[in-house]
Amino acid sequence: MTENNNMPTYDKMMWPTILALKEMGGSATNQELLEKVMEIMKIPEHIQSLPHGKGPNTEVDYRLAWARTYLGKVKALTNSERGVWALTQYGRNLTEQDVNGIPSIVRERSRKERTTQVKEKKDECGEELSAKDNWKESLLSMIKKMTPDAFERLAQLILRESGFIKVDVTGRSGDGGIDGIGVLKIKLVTFQVLFQCKRYKGTVSASAIRDFRGAMQGRTDKGLFITTGRFTPDAKKEAARDGAPTIDLIDGELLCDLLKELKIGVETKMVEEVEIKPDFFGQI
Repeated sequence: MTENNNMPTYDKMMWPTILALKEMGGSATNQELLEKVMEIMKIPEHIQSLPHGKGPNTEVDYRLAWARTYLGKVKALTNSERGVWALTQYGRNLTEQDVNGIPSIVRERSRKERTTQVKEKKDECGEELSAKDNWKESLLSMIKKMTPDAFERLAQLILRESGFIKVDVTGRSGDGGIDGIGVLKIKLVTFQVLFQCKRYKGTVSASAIRDFRGAMQGRTDKGLFITTGRFTPDAKKEAARDGAPTIDLIDGELLCDLLKELKIGVETKMVEEVEIKPDFFGQI
């Protein structure tokens, strides 16, 4: 790890990435891989929660993306369109010493492949840090500028558009952090859901989840926590803890996806691409 707040550099995360995938049977989602690597490296919670810039990702997540990208460039990992990473046979056979030499190999290849043609500058972190995700950073930046009551109304609208038949925003001080109550009806079964919505810039800790659950006590068994930030692994474990009311979590990235899916303040435009077929005209 580096001397800067014990934050690991991307190259130090590459071998733990290989170990994590081996432990999980050879494949994992982005989130599963992140949590396992942090567990293997014993990264403390206060380091896990450090944000990367103003975007939805943490610094650890950002650096792990670099590690995955470098491993992918040498075909040690593959990545599906659904965001599942898999260890290749080549990756399984790598030693820690082999992995330590990958950054220099990739940089050397990049120098050889570099041409004089001017190209659009891209981030080294590949798919996760490409321009396609820039809209999420912009969207979260706008949401974080909303007033607390406006953000509560946005959460109310999301729940209504998601199928809740009744959503009341309370937001009363002294209400234990409960921002609203919603009623979700699934066929013949009706659930009362208490929700909390907070515009976090960083991460939500396990203590915030415990406080929310305490406010739910005796009122309902269903809770929903909506934030513009991220949840720490400990917060996720606390939300799903056995013997306690389950709290569903919506972080900043999922919040963006919901707004896009529900078309709330987000519009998806399809770009038409016209292709001319010279062979057709030559045959007329």
